[in-house]
Amino acid sequence: MNAPWLSHYDPGVPQKIDAYPEKTLVDFVAERARATPEMTALVFKGKHISYGEIDSASDAFARGLREIGVKAGERVALVLPNAPQFIIAELAAWKLGAMIAPQNPIYTERELQESLAATTPETMIVLTPFYERVKRIQAGTSLKRVIATNIKEYLPGVLRVLFTLVKEKKEGHRIELQAGDYWFQSLMKWSGGRSRPPAAEAAAAPQDPAVVLMSGGTTGTPKGVMSDHRSIVMAGIQISAWLREALEGNAGIMLPLPLFHTYGCAGAQTIALMNGNPLILVPNPRDLDDVVKTIQRDKPALFCGVPTLFQALLNHKDVVAGKVDFHSVRACFSGAAALMAETKKRFEELTGGRIVEGYSLTEATMATCVNPFRGENKIGSVGMPVTDVFVRIVDSDDGAKELAPKEVGEIIIHAPQLMRGYWNNPEETALMLRIAADGATWLYTGDLGYLDEDGYLFIVDRKKDLIKTSGYQVWPREIEEVIAAHPAIAEVGVAGVPDARKGEVVTAWIVPRPGETIDEETLRAYCREKLAHYKVPAKIEIRTELPKTMVGKVLRRVLVAEAKSAATQ
Repeated sequence: MNAPWLSHYDPGVPQKIDAYPEKTLVDFVAERARATPEMTALVFKGKHISYGEIDSASDAFARGLREIGVKAGERVALVLPNAPQFIIAELAAWKLGAMIAPQNPIYTERELQESLAATTPETMIVLTPFYERVKRIQAGTSLKRVIATNIKEYLPGVLRVLFTLVKEKKEGHRIELQAGDYWFQSLMKWSGGRSRPPAAEAAAAPQDPAVVLMSGGTTGTPKGVMSDHRSIVMAGIQISAWLREALEGNAGIMLPLPLFHTYGCAGAQTIALMNGNPLILVPNPRDLDDVVKTIQRDKPALFCGVPTLFQALLNHKDVVAGKVDFHSVRACFSGAAALMAETKKRFEELTGGRIVEGYSLTEATMATCVNPFRGENKIGSVGMPVTDVFVRIVDSDDGAKELAPKEVGEIIIHAPQLMRGYWNNPEETALMLRIAADGATWLYTGDLGYLDEDGYLFIVDRKKDLIKTSGYQVWPREIEEVIAAHPAIAEVGVAGVPDARKGEVVTAWIVPRPGETIDEETLRAYCREKLAHYKVPAKIEIRTELPKTMVGKVLRRVLVAEAKSAATQ
């Protein structure tokens, strides 16, 4: 396969990995627990938790799960923030040969019910504030067992006492467990202090399914993306090789993004546990004060973020006042949404570290394209395919004809770590995974983009987000890039809103930076200087915030739905 990007790899990054280890993350953790049991695996609110501790805790929890009936092949749902319980629970499930099915804790009852229907778990581990929500829908789901855990169980001593006195009841963390349900810590104690699960309950092998993560795919309907243990390890090795310089010397990896997302689950977590880098967990990325405090206290070398988080940090009062020291940060990894050039420039100036933007999908098990850590980062590009990954651009209508450099088409990916498929959904799987004439399996992303002559990938937009106005095709991201560069703008979202005359009209929703004001006509005049007339937003709405996913991606569909609703009133 043609791969022009290989000649642009940083020195030392392998062009091919001859053999991936036949291991799971459970194996990596167990080996480190035996060799260096006191080595820090996790950092949570300043508390350091060792490899020996998470290995023995997951052994005990695995035995507890087995005793209540969890078996190999089952899905164990996790409704948990970034906390030690997430890591312990997933390792325990894997030690029994079960899969994990992480869920978004802020899902509404309807959304959670739809998600559970797509993955059919029989067991759920839930943080106490979300317990009642789960109980209200349980009868209409596949759930047989519910296990509750309190965030305070792994807080450091003083903080745990303060939490119990001040926040536990007030913020809904104190609950009364219903009959037939279990406490997380009680299950660990039921194991009788014995360490490993019985030999009859064999741990998962590399080829076994490991995780079912939720995705809307190209159709937007909830689907469970199934990846095996081997794919997770492959992704970890690829990214570790790419960022090896940033990870040297037991460098801490800060993860404020959710572990229920592929970025955290298959990316940051995997790299940390494979390489022995302390994983610094932040349970709520929207709590910017805590994010800033964690940076100051735990001094991460690699910061995992999304564009809206970088932008929010730039606007934080303590950062603006120069009170925050970011100089421990060697690199920032940005993904999940388009990184605006202005955000990248400002954050790199602030920290002295480099923001390395990447691109992937849940269906690709994290790793596909990343910008070089030391090499050229081209403005607007999400980088080049990492080791053993191939990208093609094909005609978006026929899905077969390969396009020349700089021609826009659908992005398709070939890689060894692609998903196995959607859980119990062969029809949707066949739409996403297609076998080419040469026998290779390609993932059809639904994203539009192009490769330049050097093999750098540029994302234009989602196929389904393309705006068609008065016969023209307009990509929202291009307009968002222009508006985001305006010095008064903090955030922007652009989409097409149905219009009887034009088909759709280009609409922009903006949030000004703190202390800044801007009117619609001024911004429209600014856009006219930089965009063709048909790309200039016909409508501009100034807001205090934009709806986003938990990983900070602006929800264009929500903005469009709100605009449609307002038009009918």
